[in-house]
Amino acid sequence: MSENPTEVAVGAGVIALALGFLVYAGQVSGFSGGGSDRYALTASFRSAEGISAGTDVRLAGVKVGSVTSLDLNPETFRAEASLSLYSDILLPDDTAALISSEGLLGGNFVELVPGGSMFNFEDGQVIADTQGSVSLVNLMLKFVTGSGEE
Repeated sequence: MSENPTEVAVGAGVIALALGFLVYAGQVSGFSGGGSDRYALTASFRSAEGISAGTDVRLAGVKVGSVTSLDLNPETFRAEASLSLYSDILLPDDTAALISSEGLLGGNFVELVPGGSMFNFEDGQVIADTQGSVSLVNLMLKFVTGSGEE
């Protein structure tokens, strides 16, 4: 086989581009080899409609973590979300967690609203103040049928 320098250069460029895409995809998805730069919190929601594992956790519109798992508590019948947050984000222990929407066509995310406590959450603690998601379909049905409170 004859080696054409142009073909070798294009092949090397394609391989470098593929590696670049892999690194970018790993950064966007939050994949990292270590896990020591994060801490876990748990939040219990009445309705966790629209979120799942991998959903963003945001503070003031900035991603500060992600949902690692979502399970049903068989005793309380509430959805329990495990949140993984960056360790450099220290939240007061009266922080609220609520499920918010990016808009009519956007996805949902967990929004953190910090409180004013002097004490911060530690790894493994539970966020007590939560607000579940609001079903857009239920709101539209109430509007269409006129079954609102008077």
